[in-house]
Amino acid sequence: MIIDLPDTTVSQVAKQLVNVREEGGAVALGRVLTLLIAARNGVAEAAIDAANDASREHPMRVIVLITGEGESHLDAQIRVGGDAGASEVVVLRAFGEAASNEESLVTGLLLPDAPVVAWWPDEAPTDAAASPLGRIAQRRITDAATSPDVRDRLALLGKTHVPGDTDLAWTRLTHWREQLAAVLDQPPYERITAVEVRGSAASPSTALLAAWLRMALDVPVSWSYESPETWQEGIKSVRLTRAGGDILLERPAPGVAVLTQPGQPDHDLHLPRRTLRECLAEELRRLDADVLYGRVITEGWARLGPADKGV
Repeated sequence: MIIDLPDTTVSQVAKQLVNVREEGGAVALGRVLTLLIAARNGVAEAAIDAANDASREHPMRVIVLITGEGESHLDAQIRVGGDAGASEVVVLRAFGEAASNEESLVTGLLLPDAPVVAWWPDEAPTDAAASPLGRIAQRRITDAATSPDVRDRLALLGKTHVPGDTDLAWTRLTHWREQLAAVLDQPPYERITAVEVRGSAASPSTALLAAWLRMALDVPVSWSYESPETWQEGIKSVRLTRAGGDILLERPAPGVAVLTQPGQPDHDLHLPRRTLRECLAEELRRLDADVLYGRVITEGWARLGPADKGV
């Protein structure tokens, strides 16, 4: 069900939500958090779709804030039932003066006594924690992959990081980190002496993986990138050097990785690029600070040298 509220106010939207809640009964009372999404028109629907899918694991209220220029007014839309997955979706389109105070637009619509997560699926503020929405959120999710210069963006994330910040470029690394950790947990337990990471130029995950390995293994890590035209391929390979021979985890084609180890046959692994829904759902599973990400974006990034440009 979709309820349109043109040229409205926040109080009127709140009253309509109460009506929806009364009609929905116990189902509407099962929300566990509020997700704030600040997005442009061009990406808002994709973000809502991802949130709707993630809500099947995390029932929530989703508040989408879209701001623009023009005469001051507020249009709203409430989506429930089949149009909102297992969540309630409130879309606010604020223009002109009505868009000047983002915090006041959403404060009256937050679920009482429930955690708040803020997500910027495209352009994020320079300092997420200090932004109007970031100040009222326990967790703040950005995506460095949307920045035109990912290395500058990662450096900025490190400088402004506070507990509760996270980035989807880090979340996309989960399966890579799991595979590499599993390899190092197997014999022979030889010390890693060097690491090489390769990926595409616009993939911040490549840089974050290199920073994580630099911090975790405390060995020299070289990382290289390729031309921007291949950015969709993301991370290409990780080579771990040790005395008995190199370990190579390489993704020659989307979704498939090959693990090469000395004295063993090659292993084909399923390693697809993670969807937006998967990454968002993973981030919503924990509402405490991601301490490891904080160390990687600050300590690991600071210890990582500059990238070598590839082919």
